[in-house]
Amino acid sequence: MSLVSVLNLSISFSGKVLFNELGFQAEPGERIGIVGPNGSGKTTLLRLLTGEVSAEKGEIKIARGTRVGYLPQDIYETLSGTILQTTLEAVPNRVRLGRELNNVKQALKDNPDDENQEKLAARLAQVHQEMGDLDRAFPIHKAEKILTGLGFNQSDFHERVDTLSGGWKMRAALAGILNQNPDLLLLDEPTNHLDLPSVRWLEEFLQSFGGAMILICHDKDFLNRQIKRIVSFEPEGLRSYGGNYDFYLKAREEEKKGLEAKARKQEQRIKEAKKFVDRFRAKASKARQAQSKIKLMNKMEMIRTHTTQKTVRFSFPEVSRSGRDVVALKRISKGFDRKDLYKDIDMGVFRGERVAIIGPNGSGKTTLLRMVAGEMEPDKGQITLGSGVAMSYYAQHHSEMLDPNKTILEEVYQAVPHETVSFVRGVCGAFLFSGEDVDKTIGVLSGGEKARVSLAKILVKPGNLLVMDEPTNHLDITSSEILIDALVDFSGTLFFVSHNQSFVNRLATKIWDIKDKGIFEYPGRLYEYFAHLLREEQKSNIPDQKEKEGEEKPSPERISNRKNLRKEKAEKRRLISDTLKPVREKLQDLESMIDGLEERKKVLEERLVDPDVFKDKEKSVPLLSEYGDVKKKLEKMLGRWEYQHEKLESEEKKLGLH
Repeated sequence: MSLVSVLNLSISFSGKVLFNELGFQAEPGERIGIVGPNGSGKTTLLRLLTGEVSAEKGEIKIARGTRVGYLPQDIYETLSGTILQTTLEAVPNRVRLGRELNNVKQALKDNPDDENQEKLAARLAQVHQEMGDLDRAFPIHKAEKILTGLGFNQSDFHERVDTLSGGWKMRAALAGILNQNPDLLLLDEPTNHLDLPSVRWLEEFLQSFGGAMILICHDKDFLNRQIKRIVSFEPEGLRSYGGNYDFYLKAREEEKKGLEAKARKQEQRIKEAKKFVDRFRAKASKARQAQSKIKLMNKMEMIRTHTTQKTVRFSFPEVSRSGRDVVALKRISKGFDRKDLYKDIDMGVFRGERVAIIGPNGSGKTTLLRMVAGEMEPDKGQITLGSGVAMSYYAQHHSEMLDPNKTILEEVYQAVPHETVSFVRGVCGAFLFSGEDVDKTIGVLSGGEKARVSLAKILVKPGNLLVMDEPTNHLDITSSEILIDALVDFSGTLFFVSHNQSFVNRLATKIWDIKDKGIFEYPGRLYEYFAHLLREEQKSNIPDQKEKEGEEKPSPERISNRKNLRKEKAEKRRLISDTLKPVREKLQDLESMIDGLEERKKVLEERLVDPDVFKDKEKSVPLLSEYGDVKKKLEKMLGRWEYQHEKLESEEKKLGLH
């Protein structure tokens, strides 16, 4: 029996049809990812499932007894009580039983001679029994473990939730939902308010979660590792695909190619039928056949190819070259409310680097960016930008930096007043603001639309140093990946904060981890840094192999255990080398061949555009033949390269390197 069934659901907002006879099912234990552009109805679907929103037509059936836990993008209700109390009271029936316990105790106290004393005492014992069952099923140590994983310290447990910031309230709400252990978990962008350590913890927690889950998330890596089915809002309606997000993209592309091929064949058949009709309509002997062809064409159902969804599309132009030293931090110290964030920091960012800043919320990531951007001064020390550095700053509080009274066009245009209006309109169009949309005022825009305006302002005048604070917040998964693709080709220096693992893994060449009042630098990618931390953690759990003077000699079992551990590590290193080395070598060979073919293709194209070449068939025919061969070989090599690259990623995941 399905856990959730959505039958012929229809709903519209402000005259726009959002769903029309939508159908959808979720089975027990299923892990479903919901994808689609902003405004397509992802959040509305979750709100319909919880009953927050009512449909105009259709019905939603949720299996009897199903417990649903829902984390919205924003917490609107006021949470009360302490952080730990809120997490514990999120468990179904705990609050009701607590109230009933107090009521029964009060009744026993107020009416000592009442004839119902025996019944009240029996009910009191029953309530105690039920509360004991709840405590065993949902122990306090489990709630504390969840809170710790989400970044709360034990000293925070007894703070009131209503004193927390919006982001920490969201974490407290998430802790309560996870502690419920619901049958169906609905998560709408759960990583938005988390730092990377908490994202990693949540990912591990959800891997062991046994209930069904419906997840909306713009972090491709997180989504890929959590879900086994994609439900996608497409122009032709709601579609379902077995597999993760990467599989969905491939399946969608194959579908598109298949439909386009069928449409071409159908078009050819129609053309041939029309030719036959035009040629033989007037001939008596062929008239009947011509009429049959006409009827066939009229009955034929036209094959519809996929409608391409509008997406953000842009690329960063070439930027001027800066000096080698881009940002220099000299003896930097900063703190708030007598709490030091970092002390005496000496570090530097160099030309072409892509530095990702990570660390728990409150560690000073945004503060560091704001100091580099000149919005804030360090308590001590000096931050200087190098020679020829031109900085563009994308702030997490971008909405506060936009003028709510200006139109989109005016806001973007003020960044480049020397450019033409048509140029600025073109940039706005690349960010999905076209026609009359550019005349909307900033004040009426959604969070996602404001994010796109801020990105457009950077694009029209990018510096050779991009300082970016959570740039994928409010972007859907497609827009996030397009932004990543654009930044991969950015020729300047990137200094950024992001909780989006896909964003950091694909872009960062260096990690700055803020912890223990310092900044720890790791020259590599995020997954490599996490693997490094894991190795360090494992090392710290192994006793020092050197015998200290006066210490008891290690037992033969301890020596044997150490040898086995070293053997296991050596075996893992050998396995990684044996598995990955051949694939990497094959990739290098293919890349060399691709480079050679692309170079030859370029040479041939330059020769083939010369009109004189085509005057001489002895020259042009061999060149055209070679050009065709080179194109075929190049396509073949690119296909092989793509296969080997996917194989490398798959092997790395199996070995725990991702």
